[in-house]
Amino acid sequence: MKRTASRTGILAALVGLAVTALTAVANPAHAGPVHHEAAADAQAVAAYWTPERMRSAVPIEQLVQAPAFTPKDVAKGTSTIIQSIPNGGGAWTGAGKVVQTAGRVFFTMGGRNASCSGDAVTSTNGSVVITAGHCVKYQGAWHTNWTFAPGYNNGNTPYGTWAAKSTLTTPQWEASEDMNYDIGAAVVNPLNGQKLTDVVGAQGIAFNQARNQSMYTFGYPAAAPYDGTKLIYCSGSTFTDFLLTKDHGMNCNMTGGSSGGPWFLNFSEATGAGVQASVNSFGYNFLPGYMFGPYFGTDAQNLYNKAQAA
Repeated sequence: MKRTASRTGILAALVGLAVTALTAVANPAHAGPVHHEAAADAQAVAAYWTPERMRSAVPIEQLVQAPAFTPKDVAKGTSTIIQSIPNGGGAWTGAGKVVQTAGRVFFTMGGRNASCSGDAVTSTNGSVVITAGHCVKYQGAWHTNWTFAPGYNNGNTPYGTWAAKSTLTTPQWEASEDMNYDIGAAVVNPLNGQKLTDVVGAQGIAFNQARNQSMYTFGYPAAAPYDGTKLIYCSGSTFTDFLLTKDHGMNCNMTGGSSGGPWFLNFSEATGAGVQASVNSFGYNFLPGYMFGPYFGTDAQNLYNKAQAA
């Protein structure tokens, strides 16, 4: 039986979600994270993303189509929280760590410039950005000219733009674009001789946590009524999607362009710090005002481990 759905907020403009069985290539449930060498010159990528190109980048949701996927439980392992290394649906007017670690993601997809959101997390290599799977790869093609602008504010990039050395995603997203695993990562090149988290700090990251907790989510929505110029946030209690996925759900009005923005547990408004446990992924047109993000289980942790070891 088919159920027709479409995505607003994050995957706005996508229609025809079908509940169908997915055939995984090479058993992706047991495969490792999928890795892509960006093979781009960091200086060339930095030069490419002028303020004008950043302002005109199209939210990725306007360029993609809805994949079919089947609701199922995400594999779980041991409860794990990796604390941040100490480092000094309205607009976020506070300060703190989040205004440095959260940022806007820019890339070229199918010949068009597009945008998402992302977040710098603690890692052994000091260079990992967590985002959504569809913000690094879509329908068999890896995005190019991929760069991260932490602290982006109306065309200003106070901490520079960080070109990806490589981008990664989960085996389930790689094989069939399963929305339960819509998680991506980027390992960015050093900038001016420094690593990303040495400059902007890092948020903690958590895996295999209890569901239905209160969370905060951040992003740079660029579709109306937003314009991508500022950091937007939502907060509140979460629930588990009972429709087409097993994702986290939250009451939130963010729109396209916020894909890949971080969801935090234990977030402090005073310090702007928390532990990341999901990313903005999609919304349903027939259920306006709600955002959904994938559960960070074992496969998300494997992706993170591969990214921080790169």
